[in-house]
Amino acid sequence: MDLSNPIADVVPSAHGPVLAVLASTSTPLTGRAIAELTHPRVSQPRVARILAELTETGLVDRTPAGAAWLFCLNREHVAASAVEALASLRQELWSRIAEHAGGWAKPPDAVVVFGSAARGDGGTASDIDLLVIRPTDVDADDTDWHANVTDLAAGVTRWTGNPCEILDRSGEELRAMAAAGERVLSEIRHDGRAILGSISLVPAPKET
Repeated sequence: MDLSNPIADVVPSAHGPVLAVLASTSTPLTGRAIAELTHPRVSQPRVARILAELTETGLVDRTPAGAAWLFCLNREHVAASAVEALASLRQELWSRIAEHAGGWAKPPDAVVVFGSAARGDGGTASDIDLLVIRPTDVDADDTDWHANVTDLAAGVTRWTGNPCEILDRSGEELRAMAAAGERVLSEIRHDGRAILGSISLVPAPKET
């Protein structure tokens, strides 16, 4: 999965970023505003051509606003729900991870995605990095726990095509990492997104 632009997995043309912008809001926008919000950036002339094509299909509504035109996704169109689903692939991934981990016999205290996946700047070959915080009553060598962690990593790869790296640590181990000044904890606290539990369970590393 293209972690910076997931819709590109299915819509590889410049139409993808334009549709992603339109799907993200119900507020009508000018072509210029849409171009400014696209990621990766699409030029305003290209956006104008795409909007003309999408308006012709009925997927986009166009209304006059003085000398300009305003555009919005026609959510009554039969394809609108598919567009919205494609634009929310990252959220769908987070939901699947939370559902998987939340269904374990002893769920993690927290699951935090960090790195490029959390920042949204990775590509199709980028790792999806997860911190899984092991409950205090689960031993580090617990067979069932390790089976669940391994299955989660394999599941993420099946769902996205990206390698998944899991940092499996208990709260006590994280505190030891913090005392040692492990910088990865700063990255997790700064960029991390808690999919399950709270980011507050990640301690700040000691300054060295």
